[in-house]
Amino acid sequence: MRECRVDTRSISARVRADKVRYNQPKPWSDLRLMSDPAAPDSASMAYRFRARDGLLGAQMLFVAFGSLVLVPLLTGLDPNVALFTAGLGTLIFQIVTRGRVPVFLASSFAFIAPIIYGVETWGIPGTLCGLIAAGGVYMLLSLVIRLRGVGVVTRLLPAIVTGPVIMVIGLVLAPVAVNLAMGLDGNGNEQLVAAGPAMTVSFIALAVTVAISILARGFLSLVPILCGVVAGYLASLPFGLVDFAPVADAPWFAVPNFVAPEWNWQAVLFMIPVAIAPAIEHFGDIVAIRSVTGRDYLEDPGIDRTMLGDGLATSLAATLGGPPNTTYSEVTGAVTLTKAYNPALMTWAAGFAIVFAFVGKLGALLASIPTPVMGGIIVLLFGAIIVVGMNSLVKSGEELTEPRNLAVVGIILVTGVGGLSFSAGEFTLEGIALAGVLGVALNFVLPRTRAAR
Repeated sequence: MRECRVDTRSISARVRADKVRYNQPKPWSDLRLMSDPAAPDSASMAYRFRARDGLLGAQMLFVAFGSLVLVPLLTGLDPNVALFTAGLGTLIFQIVTRGRVPVFLASSFAFIAPIIYGVETWGIPGTLCGLIAAGGVYMLLSLVIRLRGVGVVTRLLPAIVTGPVIMVIGLVLAPVAVNLAMGLDGNGNEQLVAAGPAMTVSFIALAVTVAISILARGFLSLVPILCGVVAGYLASLPFGLVDFAPVADAPWFAVPNFVAPEWNWQAVLFMIPVAIAPAIEHFGDIVAIRSVTGRDYLEDPGIDRTMLGDGLATSLAATLGGPPNTTYSEVTGAVTLTKAYNPALMTWAAGFAIVFAFVGKLGALLASIPTPVMGGIIVLLFGAIIVVGMNSLVKSGEELTEPRNLAVVGIILVTGVGGLSFSAGEFTLEGIALAGVLGVALNFVLPRTRAAR
């Protein structure tokens, strides 16, 4: 048998040479062509404000409209103010990010449950003070990222903490969704609408929303909430649940009902832990739009700038009486569908939002939406928030039955859902806020297993 000799040294040399060539930085155009021949070029992603893009900008606002106004309607805030602060917040975001990122900022679902609780506990002005502090959390994280990098934030606030906190946000006020769907008030103490009509209307609103989100294609798939609200509204008419008198009496032009915040340190302490989870979710939103356009927004303008823009928009919104802002995945979907990557489209959308904020009849029409319609929609929304938290845990790849992880997740869930309260004098921490603080503390002090290290 002939002896087979292999020159391992020459093979190793060739492998090392191939690795060097493979790891060499490539021009962006080469990477774009390698990954997707149809990917957008830099010219289509440049900021260009043109009159002809106005209709596309209005379309972006239409996609976001249902979700944008739903948050203030559910929480007792003014939808016209929410429109104004969404538009203004988007413009601020664009200034901070130098017009690089094609996203629209509007009302955040993650804060629905905390705002409802805050309004019931401290009133709207006190709750707004806490929401300003929530924006401050974004800004603080932006500074930390700028000084120390993203890694320090993800180590301090891993999915094992943020996932359960997000779940608690949805679970705590799940009874509110059920009460509204049954025609009761949020606390379940008063019957606002007869149970039969309420259940019928809420079921139609919920069923249409689910059906559109699953079965619809193209542009319609981007507006399931708006479709559900319209269907529920129409279903309410035969039952006499809609009063059009306020709509007829409302003026066409009206200044939004801006509300000034009042200092309330308990609301501040409550909202700060709540803000941690959606702030971490901001990373995912920016990665999502990056995957659509192919431009690395984590580097240019940088995640610190996008986080700062989001925080400033949120604090400013609360200063004027609006809900916190966040980047909208619906609009990212519209960008994907239309292949309109010009960030100036969002300037148009922001401008239209500000203009519509001064249409008095629009606010009155939104206020006429019956409670059961909102209840049917938020049954799905609160459930979706819970699933988002579960999904972040699953994606983290953590072994949840490992004793350390079991302790962190279990304590967050039970203390948050159970409403554990801690008081010292006038200082009180409870519910979601206490669960978030405990989660961060436990993650910091509990030793990791050898396998985790």
